[in-house]
Parts: sequence; structure tokens; C-alpha cells
Amino acid sequence: MLENSPNSDTFHNAYRGSLVADAISMPVHWYYDREALRAEYGEITGYLAPKNPHTGSILWRSEYTALNEKGEILHDQAVYWGQRGIHYHQFLKAGENTLNFQLARELVNLCEKIGGYDPDAWLAHYIDFMLTPGKHRDTYLEEYHRGFFTRYASGKAPRKCAIQDEHIGGLAQVPALCFILRDLDLPQLRAAVKEHVGLTHAHANVQRAADTLARLLFRIREGLTLRDAIRSEAGDWISGNKADTWIAQPDTHVIGQRFSPACYIAESMPASLYLAWKYHDDFDAGIIANAMVGGDNCHRGAVVGSLLGAARGVSEKWL
Repeated sequence: MLENSPNSDTFHNAYRGSLVADAISMPVHWYYDREALRAEYGEITGYLAPKNPHTGSILWRSEYTALNEKGEILHDQAVYWGQRGIHYHQFLKAGENTLNFQLARELVNLCEKIGGYDPDAWLAHYIDFMLTPGKHRDTYLEEYHRGFFTRYASGKAPRKCAIQDEHIGGLAQVPALCFILRDLDLPQLRAAVKEHVGLTHAHANVQRAADTLARLLFRIREGLTLRDAIRSEAGDWISGNKADTWIAQPDTHVIGQRFSPACYIAESMPASLYLAWKYHDDFDAGIIANAMVGGDNCHRGAVVGSLLGAARGVSEKWL
């Protein structure tokens, strides 16, 4: 592993760490039966391709019907919705990112192209990306995408299309945005993160979690250790003293009995912070542990991967 040095780019490591954590979790995303996860994929040590069938897939319960062409975002993936056993990311290759993190990369690329962050330019790019067939090969689209484009197709302005989505997937672009806006001071960064996440996620708890993540990354860049940053900035989500008493317990117990492995922010944010706390000195072990406890491990990766990446660096083998 690479150690942070005074000359390292903490926010760049955070961004890269989030992408790595998502990619390693991708094949076992939304496995709630951890025995099935291990039976089908073993102990994960590197990037793997997804397998069909996904024994725990509930894609068959998901529905989306576009109101008109301004809401047509499923394209050739629509045929798989409603089928049983379909892997959410069936066409991705080993090491590829899921859609929400592909969008994080799109955000970075756009801002580098236009010379800075512009929320309206991002919305225009997001809309074009999602409406253009072939831009990605992911099968599953989170609820916020469906809600956004239902509202957009009904005639609402892009700035008015956010929904009350309370999932941790709303944090997927936060490390990318912090990297883009790395020269801002903390109040400016917090304001930008709130505005950006609010473009798609109107839920107050998601915005609060995004603000927490931005503050944590900023404090780590200032020189705080990961655990000290969590004590300083995330005490309303998790107690470090309690986390210390849980470390000897299996991860599948803490993320399963104490915290749900599911996507809802009230549980997934403290679950993510716990894993970052426990594995504060080992990036590789932390992102693998996050993958192996299943549930919404990809989107928890926005927190686990970025915090561990910021604090410890990202080894070249993942890149």
C-alpha cells in the first residue's frame, strides 16, 4: 500500500479509492445471502466478472415505463427488467464500474473539459448520457434515475427533477466532486456538495451524509487520521468507542445485526463508517471486507473506498 505524504493528492486518492471499491464489489452487489455470495464467488481478492444467474436478484420486482422519449433511459436493457435471476450488472467486465460511478467519471471528465464545475452543464451532460443508447452497458438503474427522468419527461426543468431518494447511491459522485473542487475552502466545498447532490437527491439525510463525507475527506487532507476525522466530523452517525468494542466481531454480524447491509442511508452510512474505522490502516482489507458483507456494497464503496484511499493511498495493483 501507498502511504499518504505531504505531497500526495488526498482527494485524488479518495476519488480513485471510491472507483476501486465499487469495481471490486460489482459482481457481488446486492447479495444479502452471504453464504450464497461465498459459494458463488469465494473469498474475493481481486476484480471478478458478474455471473448469471444472481441468486438474490430482485430485478424482477423493479418497474419503469418511460412517459415519452424524454424519459427513455432503459434502452436495450428494458427486456431484462421483470425477469428472475438477472444480475444487475450482467454485461460489465471484471474491474468495470457500475453506472453511478461511471457517472462520477463522466463528471470529472466533463469538468476537466470545460475548465470547472457547472451544475447546469452537468445536468445537461447527465441527461444526454442517460438518453443516448450505448453510453453504458449496465442493466440496473437506481430509483433516483427513474424518478428524475419521470419528472423530466413530464416537462419539469432539470433543476426541479430531484426526488426524495434516501439511498447511499446518492454519495457516489461526492469523492469525484471533492477531487474536482480540491482548491476550495471547506465552506465553499460543503456548499457545492450540497448543491450537486441536491440536483438528484432531495432527501435531507442523503445531503447530510454527503456533507459528512466531504468534511471527513477535507479533515484527512488537513492531516487528521481517519479515526480522528470520524470522531471529529461523524459522531452523529457512529461512536468510535462503540466501534472499538465491535471490532472483534465478524463483519457479517456488525453489518447484518447491528447495521443493515441495505441501501437506506440511515443504516448504510454508519455501516460504511464502521468499516472505515475498523480497517483504517489497510485499504485492501477494507474494500474487500466491504464487498464480502454484501448488500449495497458498491454504493457503500463511495464512503469506504474514498476514506481509506484518502487516508492510506491506493496501491497500483488496483489501477
